[in-house]
Amino acid sequence: MAKPTFGTRIKELRTQKGLTLDQLATATGSSKSYIWELENKDPPRPSAEKLATIAVALGVTTDYLIGREEVTLADAEDKAFFREYSQMDPDTREKIRAMAKVLGGKKD
Repeated sequence: MAKPTFGTRIKELRTQKGLTLDQLATATGSSKSYIWELENKDPPRPSAEKLATIAVALGVTTDYLIGREEVTLADAEDKAFFREYSQMDPDTREKIRAMAKVLGGKKD
């Protein structure tokens, strides 16, 4: 099976998250036609800044989008979550750790 292209990955993630072209464009400060071009032109040529913005909006890493990492979507989502988690205030991180312990069935 062929490796998904950059555009295919964006389109699949966008549709999995229930986002329209317009919604992803708005979330990334792009135009609808620009997102369409990224999904459909081969090869697309987004700037590093735009690529990072799209990755954040889709909840994955830039490396996942461009196919640099041989990781699963779940791995990319986990890395993106940790990126967000790392930027949270200490109280919020503590609450998330406590919730994780409860959900995972671990006790102190």
